[in-house]
Amino acid sequence: MNGSRKGTGSSNPGRARARRTRRPLPEGRTAWKKSAVVALPAVLAVGALASVMAEGALAASFAVSGTSFQVSSGKLSSKGLASHVNVDRSVDGKGHPVALLGLDRAELDSICQSARVPTPLGTVVFKLQAGGDAGKVTASNLVIDTEDLVGDARFGTAEIGRDASRLDAVPGVKGERGKFGLQAGDISVAGVKSKAWSATGGNFRLRGLKLNVSLGGKQCF
Repeated sequence: MNGSRKGTGSSNPGRARARRTRRPLPEGRTAWKKSAVVALPAVLAVGALASVMAEGALAASFAVSGTSFQVSSGKLSSKGLASHVNVDRSVDGKGHPVALLGLDRAELDSICQSARVPTPLGTVVFKLQAGGDAGKVTASNLVIDTEDLVGDARFGTAEIGRDASRLDAVPGVKGERGKFGLQAGDISVAGVKSKAWSATGGNFRLRGLKLNVSLGGKQCF
């Protein structure tokens, strides 16, 4: 009798554990370990993109305004420059051909940025200035989309006609495969004057910042 009760009154511990592990999850519960494995590649991709954006290596994607702006500086220098042809688009879908200029650790002795903006009161000039006696302006991975640039330039090294997809002078600044590109190292440009459509960068430091908005004001040049 005791042997019979032992045989029928208790189940195999291994089989009991197996049944417990196969029980379906209660409604509304998630298998977090499986979800984590599936989500890991996406999390890593987003993290890598955020890291690059934080360094200013990748320009944010945004529609430009319908007005270009002026940028000038007494002198600009950088450890590296990479450039290729790009197209900026405004909110109306119109394309604006530009030269994308990527500058690694840019340093400017001064900077002036201005734009003419129509308003109900008349044309207003928005002007931003920094640097000069207050100290130099600095930025890491500065990217400027410009339609022209003039100045007296010096390049320590230069590669003109390099495939845009193989540019490596400035982290993250590359163009389409088979397209024209150029890059240079240890550059300086004096008397900078440029008309640009956009500018992005990381770790901007604008010493002596001055911002002014005025009717009929003067632009940078």
